Amino acid sequence: MSQEPQQSSIFKVIGASSLGTLIEWYDFYIFGSLATIIGSQLFPADAGASALINTLAIFAAGFIVRPFGALVFGRLGDLIGRKYTFLLTLVLMGGSTFLIGLIPSYSSIGYAAPILVLILRLIQGLALGGEYGGAATYVAEHAPANKRGFFTSWIQTTATGGLFLSLGIIVLTKNLVGAESFADWGWRIPFLLSILLVGVSIYIRMKMHESPMFSKLKSEGKVSKNPLKESFNNKANFKMVLLALFGATMGQGVIWYTGQFYAQSFIENTCHVDFNDSRYILLWGIAFATPFFVIFGSWSDKVGRKWIMLAGMLLGVIFYRPIYQIFLDDTDVTKIEQKDIASVSDPVVTRTVITGTADSLISTSSTVTLLNGASFQKIQSHTKFADAGKPIVELPDAYKDKKLSTPVFWKFVFLIFFQILLVTMVYGPIAAFLVELFPTKIRYTSMSLPYHVGNGVFGGLVPFIATLIASFSGSTPLSGLWYPIGIAALSLIIGTVYLSNKKPDHKEAESENI
Repeated sequence: MSQEPQQSSIFKVIGASSLGTLIEWYDFYIFGSLATIIGSQLFPADAGASALINTLAIFAAGFIVRPFGALVFGRLGDLIGRKYTFLLTLVLMGGSTFLIGLIPSYSSIGYAAPILVLILRLIQGLALGGEYGGAATYVAEHAPANKRGFFTSWIQTTATGGLFLSLGIIVLTKNLVGAESFADWGWRIPFLLSILLVGVSIYIRMKMHESPMFSKLKSEGKVSKNPLKESFNNKANFKMVLLALFGATMGQGVIWYTGQFYAQSFIENTCHVDFNDSRYILLWGIAFATPFFVIFGSWSDKVGRKWIMLAGMLLGVIFYRPIYQIFLDDTDVTKIEQKDIASVSDPVVTRTVITGTADSLISTSSTVTLLNGASFQKIQSHTKFADAGKPIVELPDAYKDKKLSTPVFWKFVFLIFFQILLVTMVYGPIAAFLVELFPTKIRYTSMSLPYHVGNGVFGGLVPFIATLIASFSGSTPLSGLWYPIGIAALSLIIGTVYLSNKKPDHKEAESENI
């Protein structure tokens, strides 16, 4: 097939591939964006912090199985073609997401609720394991070699675009139904809506044609008979798989999930910033940074992929702790002086019976508004025992629903933007980088595994592992950052030593890579 027809239709290919992939990422990420609320629905009311950690563990399970999805669907993609394989992954992802929105809460079916959600989450992970490699390979095999970074970078925007879409629909739904209804049943709406999005995408993908390079392989009878064996039993190819994992995708993964998911979790759950404020900060940061996926992808066509990706890892290693320290310092309301307070609302007293006892927890909450426009809820609590002989126990004051002043809000937007800028550096060129490492007949299988181990396992575990580390005795709120910093530093060293920065061969004939 000549290159001209490919170039004339490349944006149709990108549009059809990207829409489906964006919807799959949306489906995958609404769970993480709603982890706090979902945790309260899936586990007992008195589970406390363990509900969030358990929910993040279920969230992480979807990442852990992604490599298995990469093997299963990668093999199918190299045997029967790219189009029908990632059409199947779209159906699996959309169906499981829709069903999560229908699962009854813990109060209705007990621990069957988290078990059912875990099963559906595993199906999501398997489906996503097959989706990305198919979409990236499909676009790359339509693109001319000298613009592969530019064209595949559009697929790279879908992961962040899916997160943006999920956040936008969550905020819109919450504002429409109200905070109380959203926490009760409204959180299900973003899950249920996905079935409509998936239906549209399936219709579009049904009209797509197979990759021209795969079609050529098939017509010449050169399709791999055993993609798994050829990918991993071939010493030279397996070496490339390992190099792609430890020198690139592992570091890329932790940068991606720290800058977008852990940042949101930290701002909401550690800094206790208001639900809407935390989402708006991320939405603005994503909106400003997303064009840089294409900028860095296109730049990598000219200067090579290696140093752009490694620079993103290096900047993360250097700046993560200072950035998250600013998040902590600017939301520390314990340092506020009386002269900074504009008003304090009338206190609201609530009494909660402590499960399994006749004792009570008495909480007094009031909203404090500052002269600079910021506000927060201050909660003072103490226990009251049924046995009158026991002394009252005063609990530490708690602060939540912090609404930021305008200057601090935009400072946070900039810090999130900077983190997502690092994401665009490591993620923008990586699809082209992976595609160029492997021959066409085993490309789907070979590139999918290192991508989903690096991005899905090392990266996807960032929110869970970092939150868990920060919960250990003697840790600080910043302790969890040592996980992504350590992984990024290791990948940076391996990539610097072993990765090649060979620029794409602009005169490459695709037939040489079959």
